[in-house]
Amino acid sequence: MSETSSGPEADLIAEQLRHTIDLLHAELSAVKARAQHDRELLIHRIAELEKAREDHESRIRSMQDGVTSFKVWSGLASGGSSVVAIAALVRAVLGG
Repeated sequence: MSETSSGPEADLIAEQLRHTIDLLHAELSAVKARAQHDRELLIHRIAELEKAREDHESRIRSMQDGVTSFKVWSGLASGGSSVVAIAALVRAVLGG
């Protein structure tokens, strides 16, 4: 009788082990899918941060160019008015 009782028991244990292995495979697949999703999300975030950094750099360069241009024009205007003022002073002293 022990042969017949060990057969169904062994079949039951084997079925439980197969079920456990199936559950482990499903859990492993879920972990892999989550890891892949997290990886894709992180890659997307890094790309967005790099794009924002490049945008900020170009804005800073643009502002620097604007400030430099303003300083040049301001200097020229200031220098031009100084020349006109000196010319007016010379004319007033010599002509007057």
